[in-house]
Amino acid sequence: MVEKKKKDPVLAVVPKYARGDSNAALDGVNKLKDRKLKGTIKRREKQFKEAAYKAASSEILLTEEAGFLEPEGIERTFKFTQNALRKEVDISTAHKMFSLDLKFGPYSIDYTRNGRHLLIGGRKGHVAAFDWQAGRLACELQLKETVRDVTWLHNETMFAVAQKKYVYIYDKTGMEIHCLRNHIEATKLDFLPYHFLLTSIGNTGYLKYQDTSTGQLVAEHRTKLGKCDVMTQNPFNAIMHLGHGNGTVTLWSPNMSTPLVKMQCHRGPVTAMAIGHSGSYMATAGLDGQLKLWDLRTYKAVQEYFTPSPASSLSISQRGLLAVGFGPHVSIWKDPFKTKQTSPYMNHLQPSSTIHNVDFVPFEDILGFGHGSGITSIVVPGAGEPNFDSLEANPFQTKKQRQEMEVHALLDKIQPEMITLDVDFVGKMDKAPIQVLNKEKKEAWAAANPEKATELKFKARGKNSSSRRHLRKKAKNVIDQKKVELLERIENDKKERAKRRAGDTDEAVTALDRFSGKKRKM
Repeated sequence: MVEKKKKDPVLAVVPKYARGDSNAALDGVNKLKDRKLKGTIKRREKQFKEAAYKAASSEILLTEEAGFLEPEGIERTFKFTQNALRKEVDISTAHKMFSLDLKFGPYSIDYTRNGRHLLIGGRKGHVAAFDWQAGRLACELQLKETVRDVTWLHNETMFAVAQKKYVYIYDKTGMEIHCLRNHIEATKLDFLPYHFLLTSIGNTGYLKYQDTSTGQLVAEHRTKLGKCDVMTQNPFNAIMHLGHGNGTVTLWSPNMSTPLVKMQCHRGPVTAMAIGHSGSYMATAGLDGQLKLWDLRTYKAVQEYFTPSPASSLSISQRGLLAVGFGPHVSIWKDPFKTKQTSPYMNHLQPSSTIHNVDFVPFEDILGFGHGSGITSIVVPGAGEPNFDSLEANPFQTKKQRQEMEVHALLDKIQPEMITLDVDFVGKMDKAPIQVLNKEKKEAWAAANPEKATELKFKARGKNSSSRRHLRKKAKNVIDQKKVELLERIENDKKERAKRRAGDTDEAVTALDRFSGKKRKM
């Protein structure tokens, strides 16, 4: 009997990683006449196929799966309390559920990219950084002035604090490294890890980009929309989203002094905003009590909800869960961007306190939030990504691995000029005619140099120069004796040549005349 070949199960997963239909691309390549170009494209398509197959094969190593709460019968997941979950989870997970009662709130929190370290900043000057999973305190400061926001920089060795007047940078021991005097009265901070850019927005209404690797102020944009205290980044294309007091959301890049996109999202001031890790969806909350979910590919609202009170903070997990903090409540919604949800996934009440900032922990089923009485960490099953890339963000990295990752990040740093709304724009070929491209270049140069954009005059040189043309034109009305004699001599020469052609004068017989039989006249 002939054994049938088993179908490769990896082939069913390959389309997930493939870049379009390779067969359709090769059909167009076969019509090319340039053999060298045809061979190059075929080799690249072969490489793309091999890369997609290897990526699909690597899924065998992804052994962990995300798990959610599964109710039975008439049970509802939003009725499960943290005390009930603590009894069912393992010891390590129960250790991550804690609450710190602090007196200097409300608190802002921020986790590192690998989710290992936590940074907290109280409004009354209390700042602390620690390894929250191991319980090791790195530093603790009492700045004795207002602290509006805190954020980690490229790793856990440095962090930035938006204080009363300026933005300060500290190391992991709590020593002050820099005072950024260009960032005045900042209310919100964020950091772009692939570009090493620290961004700030504040009471002055200026969005500023500071390169932390070189220390230079890359860009400074005036929003012209007044005070702003809502800012978040799109992790997909590094575009900054700002929420303003007139209900609009503006999208910014360091390359343009005007917003790339302006969206009218709410009828009142925007109070909170969050963007998913895929960069396709955005959630906004306003003082009008509405919670709206937007598709950033079409800039249209996907779903709309009402909150009992205006939401103060939003956060989207790596698996698509949406956390909403309003008043003393925190509600978590599952699959909010896909369908209209009628009930939340989970609820939590922080009594006698107001939620100030919520944030999901990367690669963990944990939600941390700061409130007026301190900080709290709760379990949210299914929130974190179970499989992590150790070359991207390693929760178990050692000191040597952290140092190597920092060096690689600096070598691979992306320049601010590469930040665009469409990340696929770089590398595309402009197929417009050369006349159109030259016209666009000329218009762009004229827009960038308005003082020099004047009509250029043609400056000829030599015998046909502009000055000589002017003199010749002017000399037509001038009577010169030499010019008259020259014209008479030229006229006489013309008459003599005409007579010779007519045979009125004696001509010497040339060899050509003798050959043709012409005789000399006597």
